[in-house]
Amino acid sequence: MLKTFRNALVLATLPLAVGVAHAQQAPAPGGAQPTMTKEAKAASAKVYFERCAGCHGILRKGATGKNLEPEASMKLGQARLEKILTLGTDGGMVNFDDILTKDEIRDMATYIQTPPDVPPEWGMKDMSASWKVLVPVDKRPTKQMNKINIKNVFSVTLRDTGEVALIDGDTKKIWGIVKTGYAVHISRVSFSGRYVYVIGRDGRLDLIDLWFETPTPVATIKVGIDARSVDTSKFKGYEDKYAVVGSYWPPQYTILDGLTLEPKKIVSTRSQTVDGEYHPEPRVASIVSSQAKPEWVINIKETGLIKLVDYTDIKNLKETTIESAKFLHDGGWDATKRYFLVAANNSNKVAVVDTKLGKLAALVDTKPKPHPGRGANFVHPKFGPVWATSHLGAEVITLIGTDPEKHKEFAWKVVAELKMHGSGSLFVKTHPKSSNLWADAPLMPEAEKAESVTVYDIKNLEKGPETINIAKMAGLPDTKAVKRVVHAEYNEKGDEVWFSIWAGKTDPSAIVVIDDKTRKLKTVIKDPKLITPTGKFNIYNTQHDIY
Repeated sequence: MLKTFRNALVLATLPLAVGVAHAQQAPAPGGAQPTMTKEAKAASAKVYFERCAGCHGILRKGATGKNLEPEASMKLGQARLEKILTLGTDGGMVNFDDILTKDEIRDMATYIQTPPDVPPEWGMKDMSASWKVLVPVDKRPTKQMNKINIKNVFSVTLRDTGEVALIDGDTKKIWGIVKTGYAVHISRVSFSGRYVYVIGRDGRLDLIDLWFETPTPVATIKVGIDARSVDTSKFKGYEDKYAVVGSYWPPQYTILDGLTLEPKKIVSTRSQTVDGEYHPEPRVASIVSSQAKPEWVINIKETGLIKLVDYTDIKNLKETTIESAKFLHDGGWDATKRYFLVAANNSNKVAVVDTKLGKLAALVDTKPKPHPGRGANFVHPKFGPVWATSHLGAEVITLIGTDPEKHKEFAWKVVAELKMHGSGSLFVKTHPKSSNLWADAPLMPEAEKAESVTVYDIKNLEKGPETINIAKMAGLPDTKAVKRVVHAEYNEKGDEVWFSIWAGKTDPSAIVVIDDKTRKLKTVIKDPKLITPTGKFNIYNTQHDIY
């Protein structure tokens, strides 16, 4: 198994295998497991790592997605598994018929009926061997060497090429493209606003300096086999001193030097769940950094434990462990940045942490599979300050009251559910200067819904939503691939909202810029280098946690 996984890691750096031998056999009578050729298994392991492990886990024990261990998957059988992979589900799983070939779908259905491959561990020796300082700190610019308005630059993930594009938000031109890890999950910005930290799903972390004439990588490290989250130290006196990155595999978080990425400390997250059962793969789902305390909020997916990590003394690290609900995912601050709200999406709850007191403030029941991104904060005409999340498994935007001082009767309760145009939503977004609330639905199997967004007027929610097909605005050629619209992000001024058109990796993609006030098309950013753009992170908004 270890050899198979290492082969998959090698394959993961290459284009998807085509023409691989597909010799295999159906399960034998009596429930025997199917078999595969070594080549087909290695290719399927690569596809699983790239496309499936994020939701189902490397060990296939399930989290956002269902358990896919052989005992569960063999009950469904080859034909049904192929159908699910082909068509997707309304619970948030995309249809793969425009992503994988029929042979790849067939092999994946077989692969998930065989025992999961256990990947190797990744410790300090491995990290140190991968760590490179490309430009020493004393060789970096002492002042900004370009005339770019850095505050309005967008760091855009180019998923399938393993790159990020730094786009000038003023001119709408690509300023530079930097080679990074595969499928960068998020970009985070240093407290100073100078550096961008990007973490790939292959565990590669890159540090990009925006003061050079063009965006320049200055340090890199591989922190694990699979990773999703990164943030920096933001408390006064610790600005940019540390970075912290959370891994999916091995399940751990790592504290690094903020300017060089030198690894300093590794902390395992393997432990008991909130139900009292040991879990071998409790992944670090998300991290946020407090500006009120020298502290990170680190969310452990499978265990349902939230760690408040005090970084003032990393040699004698202090953790406060808060029990919430299983399968924690992503989340963000309320408007005051005292309370952190995080989706426990397969428990259908949102956990609220009072970071001032270091305690759980509430567990809020919601519709299935909340998936907020960072969420969206605004003042409701009736309920006061609220935080919003959309859902993978329900066609609603959920509003939760967040003001226990002046609106105590609404605090930590679902005060409203706004109708969406579909489930399968990944992100909801607004801006303090906007009166619009936007939500996407890129994981809907129906093309029309995946290509559209819902938008509400915050000042007149009773009016109901408008559904806008963003993909049609891009003017891209017709292809088989669904043109999934994903991840609304505002510019620095809060008067534009940007959407990615996430098409097939061999199809043209684009970024559509909407005038937030009129909801009309402003411009379309097209370039042959914009291949499968997904997340976009405006430097100023990311730096200041504006959402």
